[in-house]
Amino acid sequence: MRYLGIDFGLRNIGLSFAEGPLAEPLTQKQYQFEHQLLKFLQRLVQEKQINTIIIGLPEGKLTPQVKDFGQKLKSLTNLPIHYQDEAFSTQEAKAKLLQAQAPQKKRQQDHVAAATQILQSYLDDRPKA
Repeated sequence: MRYLGIDFGLRNIGLSFAEGPLAEPLTQKQYQFEHQLLKFLQRLVQEKQINTIIIGLPEGKLTPQVKDFGQKLKSLTNLPIHYQDEAFSTQEAKAKLLQAQAPQKKRQQDHVAAATQILQSYLDDRPKA
């Protein structure tokens, strides 16, 4: 199985990838228009041969936008979409990057770190076969 983890933001999106039990950081992408982001993700899904997409689901006012985005992505890719609670994932990712004394450039990739944490949580929560 190949998984794509997504930390959705209104201007930035963080992406992670897993082919086994460990999630890996992939990239962070800035975007202005959702349709451009969806096309980018469609190509990425094809290139990486993704089977399942995991999207971090925040609490609060962003929840409906994330679910709407997930529905559009599902329609576009015909892949199963799963939501993973992402409460505080970006803040935790930032804290971990600071604690590790990561360089400033790496700390700006907090959405990638959050996407990796979201995907890893999903993988850890799955029953082991």
